[in-house]
Amino acid sequence: MRTGHFSTPSQERYLEDYVTGAVHEFGPIGISEAQIVEFGRQFDPQLFHTDPEGARQTVYGGLIASGWHTCSLFMRLFVEQYLPVQASLGSPGVDELRWLKPVRPGDALTLRVTVHKVKPSRSKPDRGVLFSFCEMLNQADDVVATMMAMNLIRYRDRG
Repeated sequence: MRTGHFSTPSQERYLEDYVTGAVHEFGPIGISEAQIVEFGRQFDPQLFHTDPEGARQTVYGGLIASGWHTCSLFMRLFVEQYLPVQASLGSPGVDELRWLKPVRPGDALTLRVTVHKVKPSRSKPDRGVLFSFCEMLNQADDVVATMMAMNLIRYRDRG
């Protein structure tokens, strides 16, 4: 595994700047009890996401973030630090999304992204698909979530 550094800032980055095998880390980003409760109440109203007292009686022994909240924090770092500003064309989705460990109030999360594969489009030569294996880690370096992201990205001077 190689730790990679982009040679270009995200504003000038295109598909050819993503090197298979390169590993990039971004963060940390924190999460508070208030944020967990607010997100849970709005989007995932289960007891262990919305009620700190009630959550103590669950199998988790306390408040935990919704997996979707964890994904939102992932997305924030992914968009701001990893994706190219001008060349990103959206995503057909993610594969293999897993929530492995609870995220708790006060955790500081880091996004580790490994460039898995770059696949040129056969029908549109100006772009390709970037496959990125993504891991969210807490401050103890425990992996709390993983996914394989797919993003449509333009090449710098093709098409």
